[in-house]
Amino acid sequence: MPTLSVFMDVPLAQKLEGSLLKTYKQDNCPNKIFLAFRVCMTSEGHPWVSSVVPKIRLQIAYDPSLNYEYVPVKGMKSFTEASLKLLFGKHSQVIVENRVGGVHTVGDNGAFQLGAQFLKIWCKDSQIVYIISSKKEPYGLVFQDMGFTVCEYSFWDSKQLCVDSNVLLDVVEQAPHGCIFVIGNIGDCNLTQSQWARLMASMKSKQIFPFFDIPNQGLSTGDLEEDTGFLQYFVSQGFEFFCSQSLSKTFGIYDEGVGILVVVALNNQLLLCVLSQLMKLTQALWLNPPTMGARIITSVLCNPALHEEWKQSLKGLVENIMLIKEKVKKKLRLLGTPGSWDHITDQNGPHSYLGLNFQQVEYLVKKKHIYLPKNGRINFTCINACNIDYITQSINEAVLSTKGSE
Repeated sequence: MPTLSVFMDVPLAQKLEGSLLKTYKQDNCPNKIFLAFRVCMTSEGHPWVSSVVPKIRLQIAYDPSLNYEYVPVKGMKSFTEASLKLLFGKHSQVIVENRVGGVHTVGDNGAFQLGAQFLKIWCKDSQIVYIISSKKEPYGLVFQDMGFTVCEYSFWDSKQLCVDSNVLLDVVEQAPHGCIFVIGNIGDCNLTQSQWARLMASMKSKQIFPFFDIPNQGLSTGDLEEDTGFLQYFVSQGFEFFCSQSLSKTFGIYDEGVGILVVVALNNQLLLCVLSQLMKLTQALWLNPPTMGARIITSVLCNPALHEEWKQSLKGLVENIMLIKEKVKKKLRLLGTPGSWDHITDQNGPHSYLGLNFQQVEYLVKKKHIYLPKNGRINFTCINACNIDYITQSINEAVLSTKGSE
C-alpha cells in the first residue's frame, strides 16, 4: 500500500517577485535589459558596494582578537548603539533621556517580524494595520500571516505622476481609533508645517501607533540626517513608536542583511519592559542574530575617517542617480516624447516611477526586451551610458504606440 504524503494538499504558491528576473534570464535576445534589480548597480553592471566595505572585510578576516562565540539574544550592543546614533543623532532628546533602544534583527524584514509578533501579543485591541508607502511593501505579508487586518495605500498618484501627501492625511483621518500605521518613505511626501501639525493632531487624538520603515538612510537625498529628520517631529510630540532600520543597502552588503527594531518609549522603565519581551520573542524566532554585517557597519560608524569615507561614497552614488535621471528626462524631451517627464527628477532614491501605464510596460517587455515591473517603478542605477539611448528610444516608441488607445 503506497504511503500518503503529508504534503498532498499543499498547493503551489503564487509566483513570487523573482518571476520577472526568471523570464529575463530565459530570454535569448542579446539586447535584453533588466531594470528591476533590488540592489544599486554600478555603470559596469555590478552591485554597488561602498568603498569602505572591502577594507573592513579584510580587517575582520585577519583580526586575531575576534572570537566567534554566540552574541547575546539582544545582539551586538555596539552595533545597536551606533545605529541609533546614526538614526537620531548622538545628542537627540530620546538618546539623552535614555528612552530609545533597539534589538539586532535578521535580514531586511526581521524587524517587522519581531515587531508584529510583539504587537499581536501586547496590543490586542490594535489588530488593524494600515501600510502606507510609495510602493507595495513585502512586510504586508508579515502582518497578514500574523492575523492582522491589513489595508494598503500608496503615496504615488499614477494619474498625476506625483507623490500625493494628502493620502497619508486622509487615511489617518478615516482610520479607526487605536490602529497601527506602518509608514515607509514618509520623507518623500514633503509635508508642510501645517500638514505635519494636522498629521500629529490626528494620530495623537486617535492614539495611532506608528511603525516606520527606514531601509536605506542616505539614499533618498544623500544626506543622512535629512532622510530621518521626520522622526524628530514624532519625538517632540511625545509619540511612542517602532522603527525598522536596515543599513545593508547603504553599505552595499546585500548578502549580509541586518537591521534593528527601534523602540521609542515614554521613559526608560517602559523601554526596558518592551525590550525584555522582544528578547523573549527573538529566542523563538532566531535566538542569535548573525554578526558579519553588523561588524562591518559598526566598524565604519565608530571610525571617524571611515565614517566620512562612507558618507562621501553614499553621496557620490546619490549624485550619480540624480545625473542619470536628468539624462533620461533630457533625452525623452529631445525625442519629443509626450509629457514633461519632470516626475522622474522629482522623485528621490534609486527606485522611481517612470510614469508608464500597463500597455506601455508590456510593449517594453514584449517588443523591446526591457524588463521592468508592471507598475513601471524601475531602478535607475541599471541605466548607463551603454543602454540609455536604447532605453529612452524604446520608451518613446512605447508611449507613441499606445497614445491613441488611452
